[in-house]
Amino acid sequence: MVSRRRFIAGTGSLLGALAVPGTAVAAGRLTAGARLTAGTRLPVLVIGTGYGGSVAALRLAQAGVPVHMVEMGMEWKTPGPDGKVFANTTRPDHRSFWLRTRTKQPLGNFLGFPLDKDVPRYTGILDAEEFGGITVYQGRGVGGGSLVNGGMAVTPRRENFAAILPSVNADEMYAVHYPRANAGLGVHPVDPAWWESAACYQYARVGRKHAQRSGFPFVFVPNVYDWEYMKREAAGTAPRSALEGEVLYGNNHGKKTLRTTYLARAEATGRVTVSPLHKVTSVAPAGGGYTVVIDELDTTGATQATKTVTADKVFFAAGSVGTSKLLTRLRATGALPGLNGEIGEGWGDNGNVMCGRANHMWDATGKLQASMPTAGIDNWAAGGAFAEVAPLPTGIETYASFYLSITANPHRARFSCDPATGQVELNWQTAWKQPSIDMAKTIFDRINTREGTIYRTDLFGSSRIWGDHLTYHPLGGAVLNRATDNYGRLHGHPGLYVIDGALIPGNTSVNPFVTITALAERNIEEIIATDL
Repeated sequence: MVSRRRFIAGTGSLLGALAVPGTAVAAGRLTAGARLTAGTRLPVLVIGTGYGGSVAALRLAQAGVPVHMVEMGMEWKTPGPDGKVFANTTRPDHRSFWLRTRTKQPLGNFLGFPLDKDVPRYTGILDAEEFGGITVYQGRGVGGGSLVNGGMAVTPRRENFAAILPSVNADEMYAVHYPRANAGLGVHPVDPAWWESAACYQYARVGRKHAQRSGFPFVFVPNVYDWEYMKREAAGTAPRSALEGEVLYGNNHGKKTLRTTYLARAEATGRVTVSPLHKVTSVAPAGGGYTVVIDELDTTGATQATKTVTADKVFFAAGSVGTSKLLTRLRATGALPGLNGEIGEGWGDNGNVMCGRANHMWDATGKLQASMPTAGIDNWAAGGAFAEVAPLPTGIETYASFYLSITANPHRARFSCDPATGQVELNWQTAWKQPSIDMAKTIFDRINTREGTIYRTDLFGSSRIWGDHLTYHPLGGAVLNRATDNYGRLHGHPGLYVIDGALIPGNTSVNPFVTITALAERNIEEIIATDL
């Protein structure tokens, strides 16, 4: 019997012959690179181009299976009026936000002045999706969240894994799938000798000094940024990107996104096609496959065409919120009646909460700050918090230390849908952030006491210390081994899979994208070996 690993390694003729029914190009089927048209029959449709979807597309293509990916956001290849593809963090414009007429920046105030401004409505790169109790920031474009995150590629501590994904074999994850994910993403540590002297990481060295003087472990964290490129930025021999503060609205040069890693390799197989500005609105059973209804959008968000296609297999990879909302609606309206009651459950914010500290004048953090964070304060075991030492790339000296904390917040929310209107809501409550604040305070109260410093109150509105209104790390909503089986197969509908952050029940103890990628590597290996 062929082992799973040999099965995947032996792509080409073997897997080409064993692929899903109808893999060979035939009448009504879409060839790689072709435009998606109504009536097309697809062997595999992947909804979304983020971490999970990109892993699935690459591994399926390597196994000889043609894959079509649809992405609600843009391709992000064409330069704007300034000659750059992506807008600068400190100068948001129409490229910055998804279908908003006014920006909604995570840090909305500075020195008492509001930072948000009016912008033209456009299919921009960052979605600030508002629910009743929380704003969820998500990437919109080919590459998903990899376009807009800070690149912190953190593998959770082995001792924390059982609480993250209790039904998954940790030995296998740490021996096989985490290393595979890190290699595929291009993860590397920063050069510590360069970091010690680089002006752009003075803010992080100040963060280290304060953490260690208060007795907290300070840990370096790998990143997907090209460190050699950043060295050239610092030397003035390459266009600045991280040193120009580029992060929230995309990075023009040095960051390795899915567009340059998994997706690039997937498209290089010749078996993967991506259709940007395509939004799936319905999936329903249809004669051995699934009828999928897709709206094609223009850059104002208006529907230009509605296409109905058929797919033999469908992978939901629209991100925790996108996948959960779609599946919740499909269950409530009866389009996918076999889905179980776990759909929409188990959603969490990865315990995100932000704060800033006002340092003394002798602890300058530097007016030049690299936008790619490199380290954090680890108080998870004692206080339930891991705090990323984050940049404030304003271009001026702020004398401030800024942090994004990930905490062991126990609260989980659920998505629900009114079947009459199709409107999906999330029942998160703002008060549920209090445990995150309390856990973060186990770090920063002690540092403030030791250093004789105070919290900043000018960053999140009038006299507010805590950025408790948001999350960068949505997780859950279609939890592994509950809404799906232990490999992401949706109950009640063979051929439907979840392969993104919706599988993870609310928390990863660190930045989540490496875990999402590694879990996708694990699941798609099993699916290829047993379902195709």
